[in-house]
Amino acid sequence: MSKRIAVKVALAQINATVGDLGGNAQRIAAAARRAYAKGARLVLTPELALCGYPPEDLLLRDSFMQACAREIEQLAAGLADCDGLHLVVGHPHQFGARGDLRSPSYAVPQRFNAASVLAGGRVVTTYCKRELPNYQVFDERRYFASGRDAGQSAVVFEVGGWRFGLAICEDAWFDEPARSAKAAGAEVLCVINASPFHLAKIAEREERMAQRARAVGMPLLYCHLVGGQDEVVFDGASFVLDANGRVAARAPMFDESLCLVELEPDGAVAGAVAEVPGIEQQAWSALVTGVRDYIGKNGFPGVIIGLSGGIDSALVLAIAVDALGADKVRCVMMPSPYTADISWLDARDMAGRLGVRYDEIPIVPMFDAFRASLAAEFAGLAEDATEENIQARIRGTLLMALSNKFGAIVLTTGNKSEMATGYCTLYGDMAGGFAVIKDVTKTLVYRLARWRNSQARAQGREVIPERIITRAPSAELRPDQTDQDSLPPYEVLDDILRRYMEEDQSSAEIVAAGFAPEVVEHVTRLIKVNEYKRRQSPVGIRITHRSFGKDWRYPITSKYRA
Repeated sequence: MSKRIAVKVALAQINATVGDLGGNAQRIAAAARRAYAKGARLVLTPELALCGYPPEDLLLRDSFMQACAREIEQLAAGLADCDGLHLVVGHPHQFGARGDLRSPSYAVPQRFNAASVLAGGRVVTTYCKRELPNYQVFDERRYFASGRDAGQSAVVFEVGGWRFGLAICEDAWFDEPARSAKAAGAEVLCVINASPFHLAKIAEREERMAQRARAVGMPLLYCHLVGGQDEVVFDGASFVLDANGRVAARAPMFDESLCLVELEPDGAVAGAVAEVPGIEQQAWSALVTGVRDYIGKNGFPGVIIGLSGGIDSALVLAIAVDALGADKVRCVMMPSPYTADISWLDARDMAGRLGVRYDEIPIVPMFDAFRASLAAEFAGLAEDATEENIQARIRGTLLMALSNKFGAIVLTTGNKSEMATGYCTLYGDMAGGFAVIKDVTKTLVYRLARWRNSQARAQGREVIPERIITRAPSAELRPDQTDQDSLPPYEVLDDILRRYMEEDQSSAEIVAAGFAPEVVEHVTRLIKVNEYKRRQSPVGIRITHRSFGKDWRYPITSKYRA
């Protein structure tokens, strides 16, 4: 082993796009060259950076795996002129031409979630992930085999006299991979990651990695993905820990960046430490990132929002403008016979403050036509939710017509509290392409609105009119309607929802915590009977550890209650 010298390391926190192999490779190469110019001789990229995370069933296609293999070789060759550079790239890998052992009824994965070290124009060595997560949004055992099961040992490589061991994301949450790397001679642990964001995760992540660094007695380099991919968002915040678990460097959250650190011969680690923002700012940045990347990566020219004058649509509008700019956002107010004048005024005010295109299309003529067409069928029957839902579906139809005609995608405005209880109309306000606040409870909606206004006050004007925040929420589909006519107070509802849906507490446990049995029964029943609606809802941004998406897989047809 060579004598240790000071080595500069770069964590290339990049925003990869799933399936864009050439574009991702260019992004990796550009980051590597920038880091090299700054003196870095070791550059880390995130987990599966070459293909984006998660590639899901793209991995089942032999052509995709072959394209990844070609791209890795080309990436290595393209950086051959960077003498002394070692680049760690995350990518899917298979040994030779072996894919799955698969039939229409049977499959055994024979591909790996891998990290390769590129140096001198070639692939020097490849490490395969050992621990495969299969919980929350993760589904890696569907696609990958474990490097341990393949009989692969730890991978260690040398740069500047330092011996670096490799681990991939979940590996670092367990003891064995890091211990094996140390036993193989590693002096620094490199961990590449694609770990989806949820609120407060960064603190848990850093604490767990600090335990790992202290357990093996060596510095830990944690390179993390950033950006949005369908329902998940990656928050970046790559970091470096010294051997005592102290944060020596941290990249900013939700931004592409190069995090540069210096490894001194005596083991000291030095770099810049970005601050961790508060919870509201984390949530806002995650939502903005999710909207920006979903719209941008899928090539939509803009978005359309049904603006009601209420808090939910106002919040979605503010997020969309922060993500895309006012020029890519269009709002449509669609007043019904029950829309209050104050809603018109507040919607116009909100749109004017943000400088977006604003149109009004009253739905009264269409609603009257529906009632007239159904008059004979409904004769002698009182108006009920049927007529309310007709209004919501007229609005959904109008928004989708505008979307079809102009190409902009409709952003739905339903929140997590509504999605949980079915306080939403299938093919009505649920009609659209992307559900921005699907994982944001109503109480958090208010917190985020107030937080965004607090940020805007520095520029002398609030983004969301105060009256929108303070008014009692209402769907305005019948006279004098409020949400609390049908639902418990949102503070109560959201706490029950958190306990039952996110923490898997039973009804009995929630009642024992002090909630009224009849309220618990009402809320949990609503959660159960509205699963069929959620299965038909648009994909939406995940910001909690349990969202209504891949995290939530309950049967529609089920007699079990607890």
